[in-house]
Amino acid sequence: MSVKIHKLADVQSENIGAGTTVWQFCVILKEARIGTNCNINCQVFIENDVSIGNNVTIKPGVQLWDGITLEDFVFIGPNVTFTNDLIPRSQNKDYLQRKTLVKTGASIGANATVLGGVTIGENALIGAGSVVTKDVPANEIWVGNPAKFLKKIHD
Repeated sequence: MSVKIHKLADVQSENIGAGTTVWQFCVILKEARIGTNCNINCQVFIENDVSIGNNVTIKPGVQLWDGITLEDFVFIGPNVTFTNDLIPRSQNKDYLQRKTLVKTGASIGANATVLGGVTIGENALIGAGSVVTKDVPANEIWVGNPAKFLKKIHD
């Protein structure tokens, strides 16, 4: 099973697992690491210091900045926004990159915003449009602005 890269994508990385599909108008920088059987939808930007596990889906309009890790079976909805700098300024010489971790099986709904330095736990679900400002425990649903606990996820 080979990697499928649309001819209109700019894929500089060779660290992409078998069975992964990259759609048109994506930019994936050289040092990015992407696992097997992933679906990287159109208009996704992935920086160098990004690690994506296996069986991950990233919907259109998502940017993954340096310091972001997505573990296996993660779902990132359309236009989810990640940050990696809590005090963004143009030409900031004191830039401090915040690392973000989205653990196995977590899902983030459309248009949610995830601040840098946050960990989203295993199988957690972030509601569409939510703003995640702090860590989210495993197996919980969080919604709102700022995102707050809604309920536990039960099998």
